[in-house]
Amino acid sequence: MLSIEELNKIRAKKKDLVAMRHHGEQTQKKGAYKYQVLVCGGTGCTSSGSKKVIETLEAEIKKNGLEKDVHIVRTGCFGLCSLGPIMIVYPEGSFYARVTTDEIPKIVEQHLKNGKVVKEMLYEQTVKPDGTVISLDETDFYRKQLRVALRNCGVIDPEDIEEYIATGGYQALAKVLTSMTPDDVIDTLLKSGLRGRGGGGFPTGRKWAFAKASVDDQKYVCCNADEGDPGAFMDRSILEGDPHSILEAMAIAGYTIGADKGYIYVRAEYPVAVERLRIAIAQAEEYGLLGKGIFGTDFSFDVELRLGAGAFVCGEETALMTSIEGHRGEPRPRPPFPAVKGLFGKPTILNNVETYANIPQIIMRGADWFSGMGTATSKGTKVFALGGKITNVGLVEVPMGTTLREIVEEIGGGVPDGKKFKAAQTGGPSGGCIPACHMDVPIDYENLIALGSMMGSGGLIVMDEDTCMVDIAKFFLEFTVDESCGKCTPCRIGTRRLYQFIDKVTRGEAELEDIDKIKELCAHMKSTSLCALGQSTPNPVISTMHYFEDEYIAHVKDKTCPSGVCKDLLKYRILPDKCKGCTLCARNCPVDAISGAPKKPHVIDRNKCIKCGLCMRNCKFDAVVKE
Repeated sequence: MLSIEELNKIRAKKKDLVAMRHHGEQTQKKGAYKYQVLVCGGTGCTSSGSKKVIETLEAEIKKNGLEKDVHIVRTGCFGLCSLGPIMIVYPEGSFYARVTTDEIPKIVEQHLKNGKVVKEMLYEQTVKPDGTVISLDETDFYRKQLRVALRNCGVIDPEDIEEYIATGGYQALAKVLTSMTPDDVIDTLLKSGLRGRGGGGFPTGRKWAFAKASVDDQKYVCCNADEGDPGAFMDRSILEGDPHSILEAMAIAGYTIGADKGYIYVRAEYPVAVERLRIAIAQAEEYGLLGKGIFGTDFSFDVELRLGAGAFVCGEETALMTSIEGHRGEPRPRPPFPAVKGLFGKPTILNNVETYANIPQIIMRGADWFSGMGTATSKGTKVFALGGKITNVGLVEVPMGTTLREIVEEIGGGVPDGKKFKAAQTGGPSGGCIPACHMDVPIDYENLIALGSMMGSGGLIVMDEDTCMVDIAKFFLEFTVDESCGKCTPCRIGTRRLYQFIDKVTRGEAELEDIDKIKELCAHMKSTSLCALGQSTPNPVISTMHYFEDEYIAHVKDKTCPSGVCKDLLKYRILPDKCKGCTLCARNCPVDAISGAPKKPHVIDRNKCIKCGLCMRNCKFDAVVKE
């Protein structure tokens, strides 16, 4: 069992090693490494080949006899996922992007052996036109970020508990157990203004206070790591890069409400996160930071993993608890709320991964520190997963109140290929689309709801001018049709009926009165569905109809798709004045719908055309147009 004194000794022993990665400061202590090489071991970079990069790096370091000089650290996500595999070399902080195994020998030879940074392999934004290398914090992607929940991701080895301890890990738990009452913890959270990051935005301190006030012989702490929104990977990245922060926060929650048992519900499709959680739990138990008599007190707390099978509805708190209990994941009516009757019928609190990740820092740095960030009603920072038509696909953390324009154009690098920004979907299938005219609205809980969207867990999908908003609504509806648990009729039947209406619009078969029927159905689903999934399913339809009603009218009245996306409404035509009669389009047409003599203009038989677009992609003279 680890004492607080022993915890501090571990921190002192490893503090300089980890501090070098935060500040680029090379310690002069005897036995210190000359270089530390951090390689991203998150899912994104792993899929891009970072495992092979690490293996090659280890082999080259051994080959050059640099084992005592170079320390390799496999970290979690750095955030800039579109540049993976990523490698950072300290003390310089040199940021090597899209690293291949073929480049490793040169980096080892020139940089790690001879001390010369290989500038041509660095991320281009870290090299100025005059050749000066700047730090990663000075780049557009990182300059406006403020990493709180992501503070250790891309910095520490998530499979080494001592590295987490070196950053101050488990100090918050020690402080809580030895100098704070449960009411002190709740008061701190209430003053901090922390709200749930899973989507609802309910004040965390109030939720914990309700559970503490419930009297029972057993209570539970649950962590929602299901993260089912398309395009969302915030929670996964925290679990992969900083799993101990979640365990520490759950233990603090257990002490606060009087629980000795915790469950982390994580989807089985997150194998890296699951493995690192298992390692973290085993290490915490070995060090006595989970289990009986933590830090010599009478407080005990254990954590178990429960793997989900990927059902989106299990992101809803009562459905999640039902699944943990071994039953089909279906929501339950509320009240009673989980704080009174939750897991196994006992008082339970449930927070998502990002919410927990903030708590140790709030305990150590104080409520005023956290409430000093953000807006009047939305405190702290928020993690967003940037995806879609955006240059810098990745993970960002910004203060609440940052505008969508700042996130998309400055941090995200804007829309690629010179295209115009059209809208951004926040909140996943439960959220809505924010058009370009609202790019300067500060992002917080209230503003997003006022715009017809929601914060959700933090997925942010960017769409450009070529996106059909009716098709986007159809995409999210198709997802929720598959994911509805079927327990209540408004969701089971309503989602399918709503999808059929929108599909009818995209095929050019709808009439104007169908628009009114869609609006009426959306209203009924929002007011009568059992859980948040059914209640929020209409949101993408409502927001796209509100901001892009002209596109719906064009599909219904003019039988055209202005963005040229809806296949049933497309027509391909060959411009006779541009066609050179090269026959390339005819030779590639899979259904022989194109005819014409060599060196003469060709034509498309629309009765045969299957609208695959091969003719347009193959034409070298821009003679094929889409109408």
